[in-house]
Amino acid sequence: MTVVSTSPIDGATLGTVPATAPERVGEEVRAAALVQPLWAQLRLVDRARYLRRAAQAVIDEWEDLAELLVREGGRPRAEVATMELLPAVDTLQWLGEAGPKILKPRRLPVSRTLFPLTRARLRHEPLGVVGVLTPASEPFATPLGDVAVALMAGNAVVLAPSALAPLAADRVLRIFTRAGIPEGLVRVLHGGPDVGRALVRTAVAQVRFTGSEEGGRDVEAARARALHRAAIDIGGHGTMLVLADADQERVTAGATWAAFAHAGQCGGSVKRAVVVEERTDRFVSDVAARAAALRLGDPRDPTIEIGPPLAADRVDAVRKLLDDAVAAGATLHTGGVVDEVAGLAGPALAPAILTGVPEDSALRDSAVPGPVLIVDTVRDEDEAIARANAQPGTGLGVSVWTDNRHRGTRIASQLRAGMVWGNDHRVTRAAPQLPWGAIGGAGIGRARGAEALLASCEPKLVTWDPPGGRAAWWAPYDEATVAAWQALAQLRSARDRDREDALRTGVGPLARVAARTARTARRS
Repeated sequence: MTVVSTSPIDGATLGTVPATAPERVGEEVRAAALVQPLWAQLRLVDRARYLRRAAQAVIDEWEDLAELLVREGGRPRAEVATMELLPAVDTLQWLGEAGPKILKPRRLPVSRTLFPLTRARLRHEPLGVVGVLTPASEPFATPLGDVAVALMAGNAVVLAPSALAPLAADRVLRIFTRAGIPEGLVRVLHGGPDVGRALVRTAVAQVRFTGSEEGGRDVEAARARALHRAAIDIGGHGTMLVLADADQERVTAGATWAAFAHAGQCGGSVKRAVVVEERTDRFVSDVAARAAALRLGDPRDPTIEIGPPLAADRVDAVRKLLDDAVAAGATLHTGGVVDEVAGLAGPALAPAILTGVPEDSALRDSAVPGPVLIVDTVRDEDEAIARANAQPGTGLGVSVWTDNRHRGTRIASQLRAGMVWGNDHRVTRAAPQLPWGAIGGAGIGRARGAEALLASCEPKLVTWDPPGGRAAWWAPYDEATVAAWQALAQLRSARDRDREDALRTGVGPLARVAARTARTARRS
């Protein structure tokens, strides 16, 4: 069995990869588990060295990678550079530099009231084998980042990529192989949803899933039943709030990019713009004009800004959603399906902007797989906040566009979202230092940042006490023991009277307990 990679640009076959039968997935996980202990024994600085080598491998293979990602994903060449390759290099280099510091064992403070001689340290140990499932919309930087985080934490990885981007996943493996990681530590299993479901059902210690809402809920249910870890990002759409004092040029350019980059297929792409009424008309006209000027065509041309959809069925899905919304009373200001585009074998999706979309429209409730922006008008910022919080699927990220930083910070605290960006959108997707993730049913856990790295480990507490003697609170008990602990509590009271009582009545019991403990220590 094989999986065929077909270019959405011209329908050409780019290559084939061997498919893994679902019943063999467990065997692959067990094989990875055999290699993992060797990797886990490496010092943190040694694992980090491999990741820095992987970053250099991306740089060395930049041109080949860019050509492949453009052809297999249909993404414009400029976006491949800025949203796939550069983030991959940054992620690997940051993990190589910061990973050992984040994961190094650290001393923990211990209360000296009961534990006068105890020393405690927290260690971060590998989970074992991590399963990674990723979408075709971001086929290189996202899986590479998830794999790199797991590797830095000392885990083995089994990657199940989208069947729409098999060659990009193989290049992820090639990057780490070129860096010199042990053979079999990272495994790529092709085959689409069946392989992904089989991987989720195995005994992998953690699943990191990025994909559809339906797929994410299936992963969450399966992992919860087994009491196994999962980090889930169901993408979802993004919302932008445009306030009265937002800079017009920046908000116009930012909305155009955030809504229509990669033909609106990125996780977190803006699908809703909530605009105060005094700015709505100009916002719609300026963004529509800028969107209409975006060039559609073969993304191998460096001047092209909108390439083809990842799959042909997305065209029909978007066409139906737009037609239904317009039939229900919405106004389409620009964009829609373009049946013939120079340089493309099939139809494309021109950026679409709509106003007056009914609240019960399927366009609002769907994860629209294309470049579509709905503009809603509100009276003021309070209504904008309420509207954003009421939107389904906005638990991932919201951007706030305002000239006033204090206002933006205040609004951010009132928004129910995992990320809030000021005067930009999707900032953290390309920044490895910053956690990416959602709340409110749009996801669980975080990708990137120290949070993701720590979540790929098992925290282990290790304590040490002197080997001789006995602890003061061990049996046998007597009246002095009871009185001593009461005195200790009173000494920590906020009331002067309690502390005075402890000094008056508790000194004797405390002295007896201390002397008894010291005698046992000397005898040992």
